[in-house]
Amino acid sequence: MKISVIIPAFNEENYLEKTLEAIGRQDYADFEVIVVDNASTDKTVEIAQSFQKVKVLHENRKGTMWACEKGLREAQGEIIVRMDADCVPEKDWLSKGAAHFLDERVVAVTGPYDYFDAGGFSRYSSLYFQKYIYRLTNSALQLLRIGAVMIGGNSFMRAVSIVAVGGFDTRFVFYGDDTDTAKNLSKIGKVVFDPNLVIATSARRFKREGFFSIQMKYLYNFLKVIFSKEKNPSNA
Repeated sequence: MKISVIIPAFNEENYLEKTLEAIGRQDYADFEVIVVDNASTDKTVEIAQSFQKVKVLHENRKGTMWACEKGLREAQGEIIVRMDADCVPEKDWLSKGAAHFLDERVVAVTGPYDYFDAGGFSRYSSLYFQKYIYRLTNSALQLLRIGAVMIGGNSFMRAVSIVAVGGFDTRFVFYGDDTDTAKNLSKIGKVVFDPNLVIATSARRFKREGFFSIQMKYLYNFLKVIFSKEKNPSNA
């Protein structure tokens, strides 16, 4: 199955080159890379265009979901992958994710973040929590038929499935967007949380805003989306 990797990017000149180098080293045979410039004012576009096999799109409406939706409309793959512009995947990342789709019941796959530039305790406690608690939570939510867990920058989706649920909800600016996508997809199939599908990413947001503050924002918006009766509630 062909994979389309969509990378939303807003002012990512400090990270994007390493990200594109890493995705270019994948051992998976058939994939395309789509960088969606989300109104950057730095060298993001210049860096993306320096990679010959990378397709560069432009979306001036700011917001991760606007960028992802733009990429989805241009994607040619049977599997849609969302990856952040500061992620550095191992060479078998795409192969590991794609293997789950041999099961026709699976509509999406996700896995943990490894915050490679965080302090030791924060890095490994977060990774442990994701591997075990997120996985259990994902199973419980689907058993109760109220949603699923998804880590946005480390997510694989069947193209026909994400299109079937209406694509990405552009009312979401940032927090809650991946939970909304997972909740919608869980209504039509199985969402897998693979603890071994790890991707390295930066802890820059935690460093800038504080670990506790960010975790509370994630938790609040996660619960808000999961327990909302609206079809696609936008985040505050």
